[in-house]
Amino acid sequence: MFQKILTSALFAGFCTGLIAAALQIVFVQPVLLHAELYEGGELAHFATPPASAHPELPGFEPVRDGLSILFSALIYVGYGLMLVACMGFAAMRGAVIDARRGIVWGIAGFVALHFAPAFSLPPEVPGVAAADLVARQVWWWGTVAASATGLALIGFGRGWPAWGAAILLLLAPHVIGAPHPDSFAGPVPPEIAAQFAARALGTGLAAWSILGLLAGYFWQRESATA
Repeated sequence: MFQKILTSALFAGFCTGLIAAALQIVFVQPVLLHAELYEGGELAHFATPPASAHPELPGFEPVRDGLSILFSALIYVGYGLMLVACMGFAAMRGAVIDARRGIVWGIAGFVALHFAPAFSLPPEVPGVAAADLVARQVWWWGTVAASATGLALIGFGRGWPAWGAAILLLLAPHVIGAPHPDSFAGPVPPEIAAQFAARALGTGLAAWSILGLLAGYFWQRESATA
């Protein structure tokens, strides 16, 4: 079992990390670099004349982008270990794991680690006002734990008591509320912030779907080999 988990997670996570890095470099990184121009003062919102919405941005930088690819691969290997470990527990209870069902697992991982926290605390571009970092981290981890537990109860719980508890867990972090600053300020236009949040979540959904697909595929292949 341990060898199956390790092999599936390593292959799925590394391949997904490379794909996620490519998506981030193409879609997310240009938005970040654009926001940094406002943060550093090179561009100004509501300036006269108005700042161009299509500024000249730095191209491919081997060191910066190479490190981004490396860390993305490492991060998704970690995600893969968590996802495949959860698949292993489910398989011990009789669940069937394959590539098609793996996509569902991947989407659940995206919801727990990306979409649920972003519902109240969306991804932020550089330069925007933000609440205390520790408070946001505590809320984020609590939201991830509650969301993951709620999704597990929906998937494996039986009866309305389990499903009711799942609904409460999914709603509780947002009813409590995420930490937000007392006032909003920042030099970055809201259009850029909205585009960054949308692309970050879209990239996350694509990456987690691929991670689930590959994890399920490699799990199925390892099971067949065994």
